[in-house]
Amino acid sequence: MNRDEPVDVKTDAEFTDRVQYLCGENYCNLRITDLRKSDSAEYKFMFRTNQPGGKAIGSPGVRLSVTALWVQVVDTSMWYPSWKKLKCSSSCDLPDHHSYIWYMNGQEFHRITPFFAKYFDRSDSIACAVTGHEKFPSPSVCVRGQTCNRVTYTHRSICALRGSSVDISCTYVHEDDVVTKFWFNLGRRSQWRHYSQPEDISRDSQYADRVQVSEHGGRSTLTIRDLKDTDSAEYHFKFKTQEFEWKSSLPGTILTVTVLQVQVTRTISVHQSYTEAELKCQSSCSPAGRLSYIWFKNGQKNTTQKTSTYTDSFYPGDTISCAFKGQEDHRSASVYPSKLPSVSVSPSAEIVEGSSLNLTCSTDANPAATYTWYKEDEDSPKASGQIFTIPDFRAEHKGNYYCEVQNTRGRHNSTLHLTVVSSSWTFPVALTITAVLLAFILLFLLLWIRRQRFFKQQSEAGETPVSRTQEELQYASVQFAAKQPDAVYSNFRPGQVQRYQEESVIYATTIHSSSTAAGTRRQAAVPDVSDLYSKVR
Repeated sequence: MNRDEPVDVKTDAEFTDRVQYLCGENYCNLRITDLRKSDSAEYKFMFRTNQPGGKAIGSPGVRLSVTALWVQVVDTSMWYPSWKKLKCSSSCDLPDHHSYIWYMNGQEFHRITPFFAKYFDRSDSIACAVTGHEKFPSPSVCVRGQTCNRVTYTHRSICALRGSSVDISCTYVHEDDVVTKFWFNLGRRSQWRHYSQPEDISRDSQYADRVQVSEHGGRSTLTIRDLKDTDSAEYHFKFKTQEFEWKSSLPGTILTVTVLQVQVTRTISVHQSYTEAELKCQSSCSPAGRLSYIWFKNGQKNTTQKTSTYTDSFYPGDTISCAFKGQEDHRSASVYPSKLPSVSVSPSAEIVEGSSLNLTCSTDANPAATYTWYKEDEDSPKASGQIFTIPDFRAEHKGNYYCEVQNTRGRHNSTLHLTVVSSSWTFPVALTITAVLLAFILLFLLLWIRRQRFFKQQSEAGETPVSRTQEELQYASVQFAAKQPDAVYSNFRPGQVQRYQEESVIYATTIHSSSTAAGTRRQAAVPDVSDLYSKVR
């Protein structure tokens, strides 16, 4: 590599996951996060054109000085040794419009200037910070000696993976014997019995069976296992003596629980059977120290890739995940191309003209896929999203429709054929149904009219003398039939059977034909006695 050739800070391992370009037309900003002392340097911007030798570098650049704050004693009194004037100092000049926050024994005091004057006890410690940057205070120092009450956190911020364990530690110094000491989560303040009185984290149900505190030589370490997203918080250490209590205004250690994610940062080329792309293992924060990454392809470790970026050819069915070296058990979720989508239509693929229908497309993909609907032989998309609705289906809508699903790992499509059924078939069907209904109604009316006529004729015929005579005979025959059982039970006397037989014959003949002559009636008495009995019965 040519030493005179500038190096893009985005490719510099020192700035991994800490730089971002915010560029637009005729401007470009560089953002650096998690600043370190080593970031102090001069930064320049360069651009290239498509012409030979077409490049330009802005000069002079921008000089960045990364500083830290410290407390400095600038004045004291010969007559009052406990009085001190302090200054919040830095290695470079800060803008004058900043105000300052001072922390004495963990309790904050606001000041407009970087100076703070007061009478101090020998056990007092003090720190300072710039307003708006309270998370980056100076170290706590003793004002009147080498020993004083103070707490110093090992890390101001810690990034840890979900499901892993983390150690949060601090050192503390006390003038008198400690009565109580414990860790607490400032974000759980609403759960405390008294809002201003912190409670021991080991008694918090949120951390049940997941926390442990160990002590060794003035160092306290809080261990949290099986980290959850809700564990992201600011953690403080507190101790009390008979005469002193360490306050909690001074920032503690901020824990951020994160998960790793694989993202496609650049698609290099797309081929018939595979895609060449650049992947990046990202998280919302980065653990401290120089990180080494482990990449997994189809479950197998890739030993050649040890940085946060991974470039390779990826085929359908490939799954990719990443992890921090040493924490392989907490790898990212696997990413894979979208699988062949399934397409369905509701209510059916044969659509009645004028009706409404929904086309639905679904697939399994990680990252999530986008859906686009096309009609065959048309370049512009018809719709986007999983559901494509055609509210008024017409003949011109028939044809092949296909849904294309795509994520950063690839694309697939599935086709659906739609046919239209003319709505004209409904007219003859409706006409036939109407004709059948009218026929039934007409038949019912005819039967009803005939029935009415029949009853009317019967009513008119009932007024004739013959009819009245018949009614009398019928009535008489009913009266006679009521006495018939006597004849039945008398049939053991042969001499009387013939008489009852003749009477029965006359009754039977009269009930069937009231106009028959008397002689004829007698001739009708020839049938067998048993037959006459059955008729009367």
